[in-house]
Amino acid sequence: MTDLPTETVAWLGASGFTVKDEAIWLEALTHGSFNSGSPSQENHAKDYQRLEFLGDRVLGLAVASWLYRASDSHEGQLSQRLNALVSGRTCARIARSIAMPDHLRLGKQAREDGGADSDNILGDVMEALIGASFLDNGFDVTRDVIFALWASDLSGDAGKAKHPKSALQEWAAHNKRAMPQYDVTSRQGPDHASRFTVQVSVHNVGKAEATATSKSEAEKLAAKAFLDEFG
Repeated sequence: MTDLPTETVAWLGASGFTVKDEAIWLEALTHGSFNSGSPSQENHAKDYQRLEFLGDRVLGLAVASWLYRASDSHEGQLSQRLNALVSGRTCARIARSIAMPDHLRLGKQAREDGGADSDNILGDVMEALIGASFLDNGFDVTRDVIFALWASDLSGDAGKAKHPKSALQEWAAHNKRAMPQYDVTSRQGPDHASRFTVQVSVHNVGKAEATATSKSEAEKLAAKAFLDEFG
């Protein structure tokens, strides 16, 4: 088993992680391409995919617990913020902020192809590190590391300012409901001063209605009204 480089151990410590079992952290930082030069299966290093699977769930639980305690928002709003905070893009940005690219174990071709700056790889490895931390130190320690690394995002506006129609569509998908349907139920007034009434409905959930001077604005207000009532 290859040892975890001393500089990587120091980097992990500076990033807030506590390393006990080095093998787990080596696995978390290893991309599948790293094995491309290994002639035999027994020489293959474990890659991060299993730890990524675990870390994704640990991250979700930690962030969900923070959101639950931090506000009295309804489920739809909580889900909207959670999705933004645990997204691959957010994970990748945080990975860059702690200089993760310098410590990734990538195959030569993958590195030359820009793998060290790939949102997909960086986001996945960030989750893998969280999985490694969970196995090595438990949930409470890992949760605190997440809270520290995600501090500015948790206290910021990530996931808050989303267009109501997008938010409603995400709510429907998350709750395994049919996609929202928008219908103009009324149009009144002359062309230069029309007022549109739009009804949005989600099958087996309910309906909401709103009126505005344009169809798009009425749809937006109807979606917001629906989320306020049913979300």
